[in-house]
Amino acid sequence: MGVTGAGPIRVVVAKPGLDGHDRGAKVIARALRDAGMEVIYTGLHQTPEQIVDTAIQEDADAIGLSILSGAHNTLFVKVLELLRDRDALDIKVFGGGIIPDADIPPLKEKGVAEIFTPGATTTSIVDWVNANVRVAA
Repeated sequence: MGVTGAGPIRVVVAKPGLDGHDRGAKVIARALRDAGMEVIYTGLHQTPEQIVDTAIQEDADAIGLSILSGAHNTLFVKVLELLRDRDALDIKVFGGGIIPDADIPPLKEKGVAEIFTPGATTTSIVDWVNANVRVAA
């Protein structure tokens, strides 16, 4: 996969599930792009399978999931399971949206690298990606 470190960090930004609100995802995609990363924005209503397929095809270093629908526990875990099944756990998964504080530790235990809640700044997200993506595990 893309852990060689050559070229810009590649991030797939995705909106899984039935959530129809993508303004936040577009703001993050723009911020990552402005920071020199290559961003592949998948658009709305993506299945976990579509997201993982895109990440692997695009040789992505990370997947950023934006979930406001309340289905984060199911959707984050499904993306991680599919990455594991495809031997692609070197692709870091991070996310944001309306995610209750109580749900964050269990998601991290399952393999989500970081969760950004409402109010997180684009700078903090860009800084986190720069510091944590492509870093040896």
